[in-house]
Amino acid sequence: MQDDPQKREIDNRRNFSFRLNFFFFITFALFSLLIVRLAVLQFVEGPTLNAKGVDISTRSNQIPPIRGNIYDSNGYPIAYSTSTQSLYYNIQPSTKAKKYDAAARETAEKLAKIFEKYGDPENAMTVDDILFQMDLEFSRNVLSVPRRIKSGLTNAEIAYFMENKSEFTGIDIMEESVRNYDKSSIAVQLVGYLKKYKGVRTTNDFYKTKLEETDPTLQYLEEEEVGLDGLEFMYQDVLRGKNGLKSYPVNSKEHIIGPVRITNPEKGANLYLTINKDVQLKTEEAIMTHLEKIRTSKNRYEYAPYAQTGFAVAMEVDTGKVVAMASMPDYDPNIWAGGSISTKDYENFGYVLPNGTIRTVYGPYTDEERGKHPSSIVPLGSTVKPLTVLIGLNEKLFSTTTRYNDTGAFYFGAEGHQRRIGNSEGKVFGSIDGAAAIANSSNPFMAAMVGNKLAARGTVDGKSAVEIWDSYMKMFGLGVSTESGLPGESLGVIDYFHEAKSASTQSALVFSSFGQQGRYTTLQLAQYVSMLANHGQRMKPQFVNEIKDTEGNVIQGFTPEVLNTVDMPEQYWEEIEAGMSQVKVQGFEGFQHSYNRKTGTSEQAVAGGEIANNAVFIAYAPADKPKLAVAVVVPDGGFGSFGAAPIARQIFDAYDAEIGLTGTPNTALKAAQTQTASGANGAAGADDAAAVTTNEQTETTEQ
Repeated sequence: MQDDPQKREIDNRRNFSFRLNFFFFITFALFSLLIVRLAVLQFVEGPTLNAKGVDISTRSNQIPPIRGNIYDSNGYPIAYSTSTQSLYYNIQPSTKAKKYDAAARETAEKLAKIFEKYGDPENAMTVDDILFQMDLEFSRNVLSVPRRIKSGLTNAEIAYFMENKSEFTGIDIMEESVRNYDKSSIAVQLVGYLKKYKGVRTTNDFYKTKLEETDPTLQYLEEEEVGLDGLEFMYQDVLRGKNGLKSYPVNSKEHIIGPVRITNPEKGANLYLTINKDVQLKTEEAIMTHLEKIRTSKNRYEYAPYAQTGFAVAMEVDTGKVVAMASMPDYDPNIWAGGSISTKDYENFGYVLPNGTIRTVYGPYTDEERGKHPSSIVPLGSTVKPLTVLIGLNEKLFSTTTRYNDTGAFYFGAEGHQRRIGNSEGKVFGSIDGAAAIANSSNPFMAAMVGNKLAARGTVDGKSAVEIWDSYMKMFGLGVSTESGLPGESLGVIDYFHEAKSASTQSALVFSSFGQQGRYTTLQLAQYVSMLANHGQRMKPQFVNEIKDTEGNVIQGFTPEVLNTVDMPEQYWEEIEAGMSQVKVQGFEGFQHSYNRKTGTSEQAVAGGEIANNAVFIAYAPADKPKLAVAVVVPDGGFGSFGAAPIARQIFDAYDAEIGLTGTPNTALKAAQTQTASGANGAAGADDAAAVTTNEQTETTEQ
C-alpha cells in the first residue's frame, strides 16, 4: 500500500515542529542556566572571587607586634617596650637602563654616606653591611618583602630622610618595638628574657605549635623576639599582641606597582606583678653584701669561704603573693638585646641565667670544681624539724606532754654496726618535749621519737612507713610542684625511697627526721613555711596582681588559691610555734615584731668525699598574725643562723618599710638608715659568738 503524500507531509511538518520546539527548549534551558550561574557569580561568589583576585595581586607582610610591659606592684616598669625608627628598602624593578642590583648598590652607597654623617658612630654601617641587609640574592626573603636596613635611627637621620625622601626610591621609615629592662636588674631570672623566634621555633614545644597558626595577625615572624624563660615565657601569649600588616599591590613579576597600605600592630597586654621593686632590690643587695661578709669573716662560726650564691623568696602568708624572689648573683638582662647573647656574655653570665630559687644553679665554678660544691637545691637540715614534730604528733608517736631524755646521741642499727646520731658539739639537752626539741634543734629527739618510731610501726592501711613520711612531705609542698607555673621548676630530689631500698626503712626515716634525705628549692621552702604560718593551707605562689590592656582596663585580676589543706589539732600547731619562737638566731636584734623561725645547717656530700654545709633559714612574722613568710638558702654558707638569717632580717625590714608587717608601711623604718642598721645587726662579735652557737645545732651524723 502506497503512502498518502498528504499524510506524509503532515507527519514531516509535525516532526519538524517538535524538533524546533525541542531546540528552543534546550536553548532556553541553557540560557537560563547561564543567567543563573552569572547571578551566582556576581551576587554569591562575587565577593569571594574578588578577594581572591585582590590576593593574587597583593602581597601582605606582617609587622611585628608591640610587646606588653611588665611592671612591679606599684607600677614601676621592669621590662618595657620602646619605639625605634627603622629604615626599610623595597627592591626596585629592573629597567632597560638599570638592573635591580645596580640600583640597590647605588642606594647603598648613598645610605652609607648619610649614616656616617648623621648616624650614631656606635651603630655605623658600611656599604657591604647595607648590601648584606638588602639580601639581593633572595637568600632570606622573596622579592616583595621589604628589607630592614637599620634600626635605631637618630633624629638627625630621620629628619634628613623625611626632608629628602624623593632622592631615595624604595626607602621607608617604620616605627618598631624594642625590649628594654630596668638597669637595676630587678628579679631578672623571674622576669626572663627574649630570643629570636627563628632560633626556637623547632626546638621549643610551645613555639612548635605556633608553626600551624593560620591567622596572619597571630603568626610568628622569623625575626620576632619571643619569651624563653620566666614570666616573659609564661605569659608569652598575653604579652605578645597582634601583628600589623603592610600590603603591597604587585604585578605578575612581583614588582610593587602601587601605594602601600599599613594596618598598625596591636600592643600586647601589660603585667602588674606582685614583686615590690624596693623589697626585691633590698633582698638582692642583702644577699650580695652578706655573701661578701661571710667569705671574709674572722668569726669562725660565720666564716664561709666558699659561699658564692644565695637565694631568697618572700611570700605573703594569706595570699601567696611573692613580693621578692632573688637568685644571686644576677645579671643585666639587656645582654639579651636583639634576641641573642654574645659568646663573651654567655661565658661570664651563663651560670646565673637560670632562676636558682626554682631550679639547679651552681656558682661560678669550672667543670672540675663544680662537683665539689652544692647547687641551689639543698637538704632542709633542721628547718624540717617543725614538720617532723607535727608528723610525730599527728601519727600519735608521742604527745605534746611527752618527755624525751636527750643524752646527746641516739644509736640505731644492728649490734656492732650501730650508727650514731648526735647533737652539734656533743651537746646534751636532757628532758625535753617537742617544742624544746625544735628550740634546741635536737637530732636525737627527731631520730628516736619520729624516725625510729615510724619505721618500727611498719605498714599502716597498706602504706609503708616511708610512704607515710612521703605523703606528709608532699602535703607540705616538698617534693611536688609549687604550681607556680614558672617554666623549668624542679620538684626537688627525694632520697629516702632509695635509702630505704639500699639500706633500711629505719635508716631512711631516721635521717629524714632531721632533714638529710631530700633536697628542695627555695620556693618550696617558702611555700612550706607559709603553711606553718597559716596552719596548713598550701597557697599557690602568685607573681601577677593584674593584667591590663593598653587602655588600663583590667583583663584579669588576682584571686588567692589554696592548693590543699592539712587539718591538724590546734594544739599541735601551738607546740611547734612554742619551739620556733625560742630558736636563737643572728641579725634579729631590735626586731620590732614577734616572729617564728628555724635555722638549718644542712650537710651535703660533694665530690672527693667532702661534706658541704649549707645555711638554711625559714621564718614568718608577726607570729600572732602572720603576714610574710621568708626562706633563705646559701649553699656552702655554713651555719643557718649566721649564713642565712641576717639576710631574712633585712627582707622583713624592707617589707615592713614598704608594705607593712601590720598592714601599713612603717614610715619611721623607711626613713631610717636601714641598710646601716641591718649591717650592724647582722654581725656578731667574737666574744659572744660561742655562746650563741650553743643554740645553733648542726646536723652531724657520726658513722
